[in-house]
Amino acid sequence: MTEAEKVRAKRSRSGAIGIIDTTFRDAQQCLWTTRMTAGMMLPIAERMDRAGFEMVDFMAPVQFDVCVRYLKENPWEKARLVKARLPNTPLRSYCRSKSLIGFSLAPDDMVEMWMERLAANGFSVVGTLDALFDVDNMAVSIRHGKKLGLYTVGALVFSESPVHTDEVYANTAKALIEKTDVDAIMIKDSGALLTPDRIRTLVPALKAVMGGRPLELHSHCNTGLAPLVYLEAAKLGIDQLHTSIAPLASGPAQPSIQNTLGNLSTAGFDTTVDSDLIDEISDYLTDLAAQEGFPHGAPMEYDLYHYQHQMPGGMLNNWRFQLREQGLEDRFDEILDEIVKIRAELGWPIMVTPFSQIIAVQAMLNVVGGERYRNVPDEIKRYALGHFGRLLSPVDPDILDRIVENGSPAIPLEPKQLEPGRPALEKAYPNLDDDARMLRYMFAGSEVDAMEEAGAIRTTATLGSPVEALLRGLQGRGSVTRFDVEYKNTRVAMSRTA
Repeated sequence: MTEAEKVRAKRSRSGAIGIIDTTFRDAQQCLWTTRMTAGMMLPIAERMDRAGFEMVDFMAPVQFDVCVRYLKENPWEKARLVKARLPNTPLRSYCRSKSLIGFSLAPDDMVEMWMERLAANGFSVVGTLDALFDVDNMAVSIRHGKKLGLYTVGALVFSESPVHTDEVYANTAKALIEKTDVDAIMIKDSGALLTPDRIRTLVPALKAVMGGRPLELHSHCNTGLAPLVYLEAAKLGIDQLHTSIAPLASGPAQPSIQNTLGNLSTAGFDTTVDSDLIDEISDYLTDLAAQEGFPHGAPMEYDLYHYQHQMPGGMLNNWRFQLREQGLEDRFDEILDEIVKIRAELGWPIMVTPFSQIIAVQAMLNVVGGERYRNVPDEIKRYALGHFGRLLSPVDPDILDRIVENGSPAIPLEPKQLEPGRPALEKAYPNLDDDARMLRYMFAGSEVDAMEEAGAIRTTATLGSPVEALLRGLQGRGSVTRFDVEYKNTRVAMSRTA
């Protein structure tokens, strides 16, 4: 049985609304800046496996980036450690268009290699998204994933604009199914933009073209509407909902499983999630947050202006901080207004990576520089000329002229086919395996070296349990020669010889 067949069997057995947990990936990305180490995850991994989730959303390229650069953890080893504790629950990853780390597109053979390494390291499910809805960009990873026996998900990023209509979403889903035979479709509301009114038209439009495939819904709580949107989606026949476990929920993260279970139960819907195990995991996360100084997710007030600039919540905070560092915080509202103008001029790109970042940079340059589009980042010119893929809507002709004129002359007017990357990578690193080669491709300079020099992954939390913290404290006290503690069925002893 392939991994895809196992995932489908798990779905068909439940017959209830499936829950896909995001605690280890998107929730901690939104609330804890992706700083959960393997040692923080492993103590609850076995309970996550028994909790009744249909999948655990675990790692995307962002998590790989933080693992290597900040946590100094080998992400492949981290995946294997966690998968060993979750043998019965599929682990999920993502492919962002044809990109890996950074904004540039990667050659097709490197995207295929990414899928191969995911499959080899315990991932059963891969979701693919493209913010331009370029189906050809998405097809590379989906087709190769299916060859590898993976369960594939076509993720359609939601946006509010004149061009992001229900018809566009339905046509994109239909094209993905026809061209790739993708296993499922996902509504990915990264910007927390869905409303109850819109979900009532969007779900039926997608269901009508999906031929019985599962439809997932992923949203965030920036506007406070996601829990209600989830409930409305359940009434419309949504198959799977993405939630996280409080305190790693709400705020800019996903709706909490605790609240979602209560709402679904009240409305007469079943799930397969064990609420007692959820409570145990939640208690652990609450203690971990206190130990590490991590924040708790909290409800956010409704902000109508969010629907105009559509900047992701976490990015809003980062931009305000960066502007404050440069003495420009008083221009923050001007920059948001400029983002609204730029989106219209550039054909309504969706405010997700990489477009949210590059549009925000262009907005800052326009506002601070005093002349709009006098300075043009390379990524803006690449976007406008189609280097990221076919545009859903054309760029304003006058703005396109300014971008071409003021952008780097090194960027060709016509996108070029990328040369395969794997032969050169194998030649450069003949003695490494493909896991190590993939990391060398994704990360520049000495970043992988620094990760390797940090040594093996810690399998206990940074502060660990109170007993572990006590033992570390006792190590520095030479006068203590023996320590013994027993609690329930566990006994810990320490002795020191003279």
